[in-house]
Order: sequence, then C-alpha cells, then structure tokens
Amino acid sequence: MGRSLVWDATCVDTLAPSHLPSSSCCAGAAAAAAENLKRRKYTNLVGSYIFEPLGVETLGSWGPSAHKLFNELSKRLVDTSRDPRAGFYLGQRISIAIQRGNAASLLGTLPVDSDAEEFFDALLD
Repeated sequence: MGRSLVWDATCVDTLAPSHLPSSSCCAGAAAAAAENLKRRKYTNLVGSYIFEPLGVETLGSWGPSAHKLFNELSKRLVDTSRDPRAGFYLGQRISIAIQRGNAASLLGTLPVDSDAEEFFDALLD
C-alpha cells in the first residue's frame, strides 16, 4: 500500500487491579484494552503509516492485533525462509521474552543485598 508499518508493543499486567475485572472474564481482555489505548495514542499516524499495536499480557495472552500481526509475520517468515517452523520459533521467542520480563520484575522486588537463590529455595520448601 506504499506505507511503512509502525508497531508499538506493550506488555500489561494481567493481574493488575485495573485489569482484573475484565481479564478474569475473558483471556486477552487486558491486552485488547492496551491495544485500543495505543490506537488512540497514535491516531495521527493512520493516514501516513500502517499502525499495528502489539498487546500481550504477563500471563501470556495476546490481543487481537498482536495475533493478526504475528500471523502475517509468521506467513512471511515461512515464505522467506522456506522453513515451516519459522513462525512457531517467532512465537516461542516472544513468549520467552515475556517470561524474562516477568522474572526481571520479580527479581526487582527483592532487596538489593538479598540472595535470590535463598528466596527461591524458600518458595520450593
């Protein structure tokens, strides 16, 4: 269409009090709401660019625009690489990035002088 693709990714907390009423009823509701906020934020780009928000949740659900963009990227990766697993690998990479972010958030709550190994050992006992 002669326009560049612009996307903005966000990962929202599925269990945040502001998202809990909707996310407890429908998987991906918080991600969909985040995508809608991104659409409103970037309304001025619509004529010049193709804008796609990419909303995911900390517990793994994806918003509708994220699914749409992922499916299109997966098809193109498979076509370009001729590897039928290329789209699957992309999905795995995104999921791992979300889990790494979750781990970083969790570790960020520990006191600076604490030993994370002791913390996790206590959780498993």
